[in-house]
Amino acid sequence: MAKKQVLIVVNPRSGIGRKTAIEKEIRANIDSSKITFDILHTKHRGHATEIATQCRNKIDAVIAVGGDGTVNEVGTGLLGSNTALGIIPCGSGNGLARELDVPLRTASAIEIINEFESRTIDVLRVGDRYSFNVAGIGFDAYISHLFADKHTRGPLQYMNLIAKEFPKYQPQTYVLSFDGDFFQRTAFLISFANSSQWGNNIHIAPNARIDDGLMDVCMVSEFPNYAIPSLVFSLLNQSIDTNKYDEMIRAKSVTIVSDAPIPAHVDGEPVMLPPNANIAIVPLSLKVLIPTADYFDRLRFSPSAIREQLINTKDQILSRVKETSSEIKQIFKDK
Repeated sequence: MAKKQVLIVVNPRSGIGRKTAIEKEIRANIDSSKITFDILHTKHRGHATEIATQCRNKIDAVIAVGGDGTVNEVGTGLLGSNTALGIIPCGSGNGLARELDVPLRTASAIEIINEFESRTIDVLRVGDRYSFNVAGIGFDAYISHLFADKHTRGPLQYMNLIAKEFPKYQPQTYVLSFDGDFFQRTAFLISFANSSQWGNNIHIAPNARIDDGLMDVCMVSEFPNYAIPSLVFSLLNQSIDTNKYDEMIRAKSVTIVSDAPIPAHVDGEPVMLPPNANIAIVPLSLKVLIPTADYFDRLRFSPSAIREQLINTKDQILSRVKETSSEIKQIFKDK
């Protein structure tokens, strides 16, 4: 079998202080009997897209080493080609990597590349940009634009910015056209989801599927402060779609009706959308590398197996609590 030819694109701004270590891990763990590879570093915003565009249909895969922004840039350059996108995640959210079950450990992510299993997924066209995960308008877009100007990055700084800006933010009124039907909504945020999550396992659209030819549009209306804990909890336990402040609509195409440019984000990156921006699904347009069907079973930490274990453990605990309660009641009854 011929070796797979791969280019590994490293964003030196991601994984601060880990660039040298990651490259050592790549060289130590990549299977040279199956893969031939080169490593390039990006030099400026958009450079990863330029590199990937030059590689499309010429090599087997381009591997993005970085966060969601780097993944987006590489994927954009590969759309509609036979060259696969691979991911070695080292960002703060790692949304697409998590959605595809790509391990966050570098050595394990490299194993996915060695095995070279692939699937094809949908992509969102957002104006003249592309989103593989989630695009949005409203509060999260507002924060994305503010965060882009911060010199200090990281999850803690991001959360501090949210805490500071949340009390000042006013929900906006939007007019949307869903596949030709018009809706007006006053919303805290509106997310256009190709996958289920923003990143960090925070699920804005729990039922979204990355290859079903539809986007899940999540509209979170204005809510009182006392509802914040339940909303946060529903994002973490994948139940936001059952929250009374959330409305979900599935569509192939959405137009944001407006007379002026619209602040938005695409996979967490701040953008300005043109007036009357259209967001549409581009079905099955990106080839991605994923774990093999038995990968997690072989490692014995399959997410589904862990969930099943937790459910069984919970059921066992509840059963034992009921038994203990009955035993206590019986003791008092006997006395």
